[in-house]
Amino acid sequence: MVSTKASDCHTIGAFYGVNGKKLQRQYKDYLSDFKEWDQKSHSKEWLIFPENISSKLSIDETALSKGELYTIITNKKAKGKKGSIVAIFSGTKVEPIIAQLLKIPASQRARVKEITLDMANSMKTIAKKCFPKAIQVTDRFHVQKLTFEALQDIRIKHRWEAIDIDMENEQIKQARLKQKSFSPEIFDNGDTRKQLLARSRYLLYKAPSNWTENQSQRSKILFEQYPDIKLAFKLTQRLRNIFNNAKSKEGAYTKLAHWYKDVEDTGFKAFNTIANTITLNYRSILNYFINRSTNASAESFNAKIKAFRAQFRGVKNVEFFLYRLSTIFA
Repeated sequence: MVSTKASDCHTIGAFYGVNGKKLQRQYKDYLSDFKEWDQKSHSKEWLIFPENISSKLSIDETALSKGELYTIITNKKAKGKKGSIVAIFSGTKVEPIIAQLLKIPASQRARVKEITLDMANSMKTIAKKCFPKAIQVTDRFHVQKLTFEALQDIRIKHRWEAIDIDMENEQIKQARLKQKSFSPEIFDNGDTRKQLLARSRYLLYKAPSNWTENQSQRSKILFEQYPDIKLAFKLTQRLRNIFNNAKSKEGAYTKLAHWYKDVEDTGFKAFNTIANTITLNYRSILNYFINRSTNASAESFNAKIKAFRAQFRGVKNVEFFLYRLSTIFA
């Protein structure tokens, strides 16, 4: 069970009524082949399992210990189970990762027809050098995330203006001079201006069709008070609709071009930066519309690793943790 389940020895020990700490020590030192593990000497730097290469891969980064990043290549067809891990590398530096991947025979690497990734140049370089036959697909959710962050930046800017202490103090001072009590502005739904901007955070991530009645009311007030937030929200929803509804690369290309023009017209600095980023990566972004592939499998696998790590309450022995990962998922 220790070799097949993503559970720490303390959890398994509690289930079977044995001392978890002692079970882990026994498993590490005697029951497993950890000491004879053929990849132990270099496991902190790299692990490669060429036999897990398939036609569709994902590449992403995750933190394993103390915030240290690892680059992980996963096999989509394994669906997060045994055979998922193709390679794990310490750090995100391109050269050592490429050097190790190129040791895999070219015929094996040529089997990869599609690889999903984010917009990091390092990932694109690794994919291009090591899997030259593969189509690169930029994950749509990374693209959408950028627009959501730009939208939230506009909301946060207005919120800081609303909680400007000096301004509020001045309003209180003026009210006292007029021998009146100061009352903050309250909207129809009971929110003050500060509350309106704070409580609107989550509704801006959703499509209007998924809003609750309260969120619909709050959004109406928000958009009346802040037309720039309304315009930025419309831009994020239009991009989401392009990914959801475009039927082909050609149709998506045309719609993205119109979206880019509208972003330019708004003059929003953050959105213009994102639009330029999309322009630089448009080929790999448009490749999404071939098979509608995303990096969701990699994100899901990262979540499994984080959950496994949480059971250990942190990773003290990185080599042993990587051994457990490879035993279960590679």
